[in-house]
Amino acid sequence: MRVIISPAKKMKVDTDLDYNQLPKFIKDTEFCLACLKELSYEQLKSIWKCSDQIASLNYGRLQTMDLYNNLTPAILSFEGIQYKYMAPGVFETKVFEYLEKHLRILSGFYGILRPFDGVVPYRLEMQAKLKGDDLNSLYDYWNRKLADNLFSESQCIINLASKEYSKCISKYLDKNSRFITCIFGEKIGNKVVEKGTLVKMARGEMVRFMAEKRIEDVEEIKDFNRLDYGYDHQLSDDNTFVFIKKKNY
Repeated sequence: MRVIISPAKKMKVDTDLDYNQLPKFIKDTEFCLACLKELSYEQLKSIWKCSDQIASLNYGRLQTMDLYNNLTPAILSFEGIQYKYMAPGVFETKVFEYLEKHLRILSGFYGILRPFDGVVPYRLEMQAKLKGDDLNSLYDYWNRKLADNLFSESQCIINLASKEYSKCISKYLDKNSRFITCIFGEKIGNKVVEKGTLVKMARGEMVRFMAEKRIEDVEEIKDFNRLDYGYDHQLSDDNTFVFIKKKNY
């Protein structure tokens, strides 16, 4: 079993804990970095779709980026809502060991990351259009490489990633693969409504739940009961696990 999640836009450097290894596709990342360095500030700002302050920060990072030194374990580098609720900074060693085996972070820049792969802060979303001669669509660039790598580790994938990232994997499913997407929503009338921030919170809590319980059997995921969510048997099927806020039952 492998669990996939999305990265976060905001990143930090934290070298208190050592990283285990370099990312598996570091050579592909080198090529990606070289292509980005050929773009102007205005071109990069357009790709990043951000303020001047954020663009200036990331443009400066890009010019001096060293993929091999002063690295932070990936799971401690990302700072989004999902990672806040995962709270990896307070995990015990055994929990980190579980995550290193089971958790994979999808990335437009690095491709796919194990939790303790060493990374540097970057800004590059998977859906970015780079409009370059050598590198345009990141979906085309990574192609099926990420899916093939993931399925070589396990044929059972728990999807906690956004559609922007999960399509890198789901597009290449075959009959031997099981791809289970977890939905976190509220029941409003006859519809299940997902709210962005709450979904990110729940995804982080689910990773934490699985790691703390050392879950190996996908059926045990259905016991998730944090943030007032509960598994809904009627709305779920073999490939979609739906969790509804209990107060809305």
